[in-house]
Amino acid sequence: MTLLIGELARRTGTTERLLRYYEEQGLLSPERTPAGYRVYQDADVAQVRRIRTLLTSGLNTATIAQVLPCLRDDDGRLVPTCPQLLGELHRERDRLTGSIEALMASRALLDEVITAAPPEFAAKAADAA
Repeated sequence: MTLLIGELARRTGTTERLLRYYEEQGLLSPERTPAGYRVYQDADVAQVRRIRTLLTSGLNTATIAQVLPCLRDDDGRLVPTCPQLLGELHRERDRLTGSIEALMASRALLDEVITAAPPEFAAKAADAA
């Protein structure tokens, strides 16, 4: 079954604009009608869901373009199909861990500034909230 962009957007819960962006990034490759309309296949529904899952996991579209060919869907779970993919995923996980640690350090510093405030400031802040 073929789908136009609006139907694919509805079936995947995304926007037409995002679907065009995924195409620009090489993540989707719709066919075109003679009039220039994008035509998608049923398999593109699953492809968009894989893309959304990988974006939610913290990967950027350039990385997704590299890893997507090495993933298959197994009852809603993405399973690597290429041995070299695990190394790439571990590097991405390490990058995310570094970002999380940096954010936690920033929050700890902010907590120090907040707790250094005079007690009367805390009461005013509570009243404002």
